[in-house]
Amino acid sequence: MAQVVAVAAVIVDGERVLALRRAPQRDAGAGLWETVSGRVEPGEDPLDATRREIAEESGLEVALDRRPIDAYAARRGEAPMIVVVYRARRVAGEVRRSDEHDEHAWVTPAELRARGAPPRLCDAVERALAP
Repeated sequence: MAQVVAVAAVIVDGERVLALRRAPQRDAGAGLWETVSGRVEPGEDPLDATRREIAEESGLEVALDRRPIDAYAARRGEAPMIVVVYRARRVAGEVRRSDEHDEHAWVTPAELRARGAPPRLCDAVERALAP
């Protein structure tokens, strides 16, 4: 089974971050609360993948930090996965969800954790909001 490489974007607006709930028809993680995320396509730069996923899943205009705030091993179903997490600051726009998600909210790190988001992602969210 091939290694999956994914990116996640912690989009910050003040002291809150954008949380999205995966739609029930999703093949992996249906109902899971997360941040913007997605696979890196073959040959795609991780920053470009992050920009693409932000546009596809949120429609927001952001300022994206070039340096990752975390990278960790996870699983997507049975496949091993590496997730690279970036911080982005909301600049403009209103959230326009893709069909990958059925709900969104601007939440604090504690609220994201209470919604059952992956613990390592929650840790990255806390780092993204740290002074």
